[in-house]
Amino acid sequence: MKVDVLTLFPEMMDGVFRSSILGKAQEKGIVSLNAVNFRDYSGNKHGTVDDTPYGGGGGMVLKPDPIFAAVEDLLSRSSAAPRVILMCPQGETFTQQKAEELSSADHLIFICGHYEGYDERIREHLVTDELSIGDYVLTGGELPAMVVIDSVVRLLPGVLGNETSAVTDSFSTGLLEYPHYTRPAEFRGWKVPDILLSGHHANIELWRREQALKRTLERRPDLLDKVELTDQDCKVIKRLKQQDNGC
Repeated sequence: MKVDVLTLFPEMMDGVFRSSILGKAQEKGIVSLNAVNFRDYSGNKHGTVDDTPYGGGGGMVLKPDPIFAAVEDLLSRSSAAPRVILMCPQGETFTQQKAEELSSADHLIFICGHYEGYDERIREHLVTDELSIGDYVLTGGELPAMVVIDSVVRLLPGVLGNETSAVTDSFSTGLLEYPHYTRPAEFRGWKVPDILLSGHHANIELWRREQALKRTLERRPDLLDKVELTDQDCKVIKRLKQQDNGC
C-alpha cells in the first residue's frame, strides 16, 4: 500500500511514520508512507495556499489550486486509482469497519488543512471520502490522518498488532457548517454561488443557515434534536424534506 499525506507540516509525520507499527511496516516493505507539503504547489512566489472567504466572515479558506495540483501530480505517478480522503469534522465518522474497507486499497491520499475550511470545490470534485475521527474540532487534519493511517496499516497482512475498536463520540455543538468558497470565483468551470458574490450580507446569512440545515439534515439528522431551532428553521427543514420526498 502507498499512503501520501498532503500537509503544511510534513515534519509532524516524521516521528509517527518511523516509529512503532508504522515504522516496522515500512521496513518490511508492506507500506510506503510519504508526507507532501502542498505549499510547494501554490503556484505563487509567496507560497500562499489560503484566502479570505467569499461573503465575508472570520478565518481563512484553503484554496483549490494547490490541492488539485498536488493530487494530480501524485496521480501522474501512481499506477492505482487512489482513495482521496479529506479529514474534516463534517465527514463520516471513522470506524473499524471503515478501516477494514480502506485496508483493501492500493493507494490512499489524505488532505489535511489548518484553516476555517476548504473551498467547496475540493469536496465536490476531488475527494472520494470525507472522514472524521470524532465529533469535535482539532487544530488541523494531521492528527486525525495519523489515527486513520495507523488503524488501516495495522490491518495489512504481515503487520503485527491487534485490531482497535471503534469509539463513538457525540457532538456538543450545533449544525454542520455551510459550504465555503474562496478565490478564484470560477475554477475549471465550477463557479462560486452568485449569492456569495452579491455583497448582500443579510441574504448571505440566510443562505448559509439554510445550507447548514440542509447539510445537517442530509448527513447527521440526529443533530437536529440537539439544536434550538427557530420557527424559520423548522419551515426550511419541512420544505427540504418535502423536496427530498418529491412533494
